[in-house]
Amino acid sequence: QVQLVESGGGLVQPGGSLRLSCAASGTIFSINVMGWYRQAPGKEREMVASIISSGSSNYGDSVKGRFTISRDKAKNTMYLQMNSLKPEDTAVYYCNIRAYTGTWSNYWGKGTLVTVSS
Repeated sequence: QVQLVESGGGLVQPGGSLRLSCAASGTIFSINVMGWYRQAPGKEREMVASIISSGSSNYGDSVKGRFTISRDKAKNTMYLQMNSLKPEDTAVYYCNIRAYTGTWSNYWGKGTLVTVSS
């Protein structure tokens, strides 16, 4: 069984920074994609950033230039450095991975709340 645990969410003022972490545990043989998604109240879940095993990353248009995704392969951990935060970044942030545990499957964390407010 794969578990994803997000951490690092909280309340931050506009213009501030936060760093989210996602730690994957369980019988994981390989991870080829790791990503962050977010869902604001009343809105659909959207992709924030993703990173593949080669290290290549992709970002949603609304966070380009402000957020940076990274991963530590040895620790099966992913990070999201969020700078210049805006009130519209307020959402629950979810970790997602595509992992091989005997078969390839997608897994989701339970989410961590980020609130950007003065």
